[in-house]
Amino acid sequence: MTETQTTAVFAEPTRKVTGRWIAFFAIAWLGIWMAQLAPVQKLLPEQITAQLKTTYWVDNVVAFGIISGISGVCAIIAYPLTGALSDRTTSRFGRRRPWIAIGTLVFAISLIVLGAQTTIVGIGVFWSLALTGFCILTAALTATISDQVPVNQRGYVSGWLSAPQAIGIILGVMLVTYVFVGTFVGYAAMAVLLVVLVTPFLFLPDAVLPVELKEKMTARGVVQSLWISPRQHPDFGWTLLSRVLVNFGNAFGTTMLLYFLQFGLHDKHADDDLLTLILIYMVFVIIASLALGRLSDRLGRRKAFVFISSALQGVAALLLAFLPDFTVAMVAAGLLGLGYGCFLSVDQALATQVLPDPESRGKDLGIMNIATAVPQAIAPLIGAGVVAMMGGFVGLFVMSGVFAFAGALAVARVKAVR
Repeated sequence: MTETQTTAVFAEPTRKVTGRWIAFFAIAWLGIWMAQLAPVQKLLPEQITAQLKTTYWVDNVVAFGIISGISGVCAIIAYPLTGALSDRTTSRFGRRRPWIAIGTLVFAISLIVLGAQTTIVGIGVFWSLALTGFCILTAALTATISDQVPVNQRGYVSGWLSAPQAIGIILGVMLVTYVFVGTFVGYAAMAVLLVVLVTPFLFLPDAVLPVELKEKMTARGVVQSLWISPRQHPDFGWTLLSRVLVNFGNAFGTTMLLYFLQFGLHDKHADDDLLTLILIYMVFVIIASLALGRLSDRLGRRKAFVFISSALQGVAALLLAFLPDFTVAMVAAGLLGLGYGCFLSVDQALATQVLPDPESRGKDLGIMNIATAVPQAIAPLIGAGVVAMMGGFVGLFVMSGVFAFAGALAVARVKAVR
């Protein structure tokens, strides 16, 4: 074992990544977000509705929530396990690239099979498998930020993780609405685009872990490593809690927008108006994630950006709760995009700076990623229950605002990062 080998694998990176690296990184995330968000926003709700054949809209919302909740359990397992495995992978192709490839294939194949399902059970099984592939892929891809991107570039690079999310929503929904029409065709198109757009990143270098540096891995050791004491690592704990709360708040406010338009506002043009809201959201996410991510790099500050962005999302949710109108919804979409775009880029950079151990970056970021994926998966189930009990969407959006404000308070407790 040489000092050079250790530095290449575990040390904090100091050399800035190139424009080519950032471009391939952004393109990969565009494919990922289209493949994940077009189903969540459009294909999956419509597929569930077609199978249930019920006129009672709450049944559709509850079924969507249950399927999302089950897939969230898969994410809880897949994220940290993939991270731990990639930390210990000694392939000549690197630690992360093999798992990026595996996750892409599992995700894509599951989407194609999902499009052919004609039962609720089949839909639930293959959406869970698709989300598992998503987790394997994104756990490894996210870890490349800590592996290869220096601290003073992470806000900007993380912006290229979040900006494609905004583009992926609108582009994915537009493609499955107007171009690749039909359930199977829509899922298949997203699967093909996923593979095409992720593949270029697989040709970028990835540091190889020498066999002599590989830590022995046991099932008991992996399970024990999933617990990171908030007493010993309080900044990691507060950052994780903040991410959970804010992502729950965002998910409560966004994952049921189609149902809100259809059954809350009784909008006869719900599909078209959903695209309008997504477009507004997209523009502000892109502006905030790229501009404010870079600004946080220059100022060397993260907490203030995360605090303000969380609060903005809370304001947007309360507007939807107490002023249920499409014009107000457009304003809320702008505020939500501004807040969430800033949060995505700056919070990701913040997360990489509070990791307890450089040798377990993949596993620790996998735990952080649970706080992003699981709220998006479980929130529809919780939200469906709130909507069903209260007979409307006011309680859902109030809860969204409360969670976002609580997330802002949690991040204020981080001390090691400004």
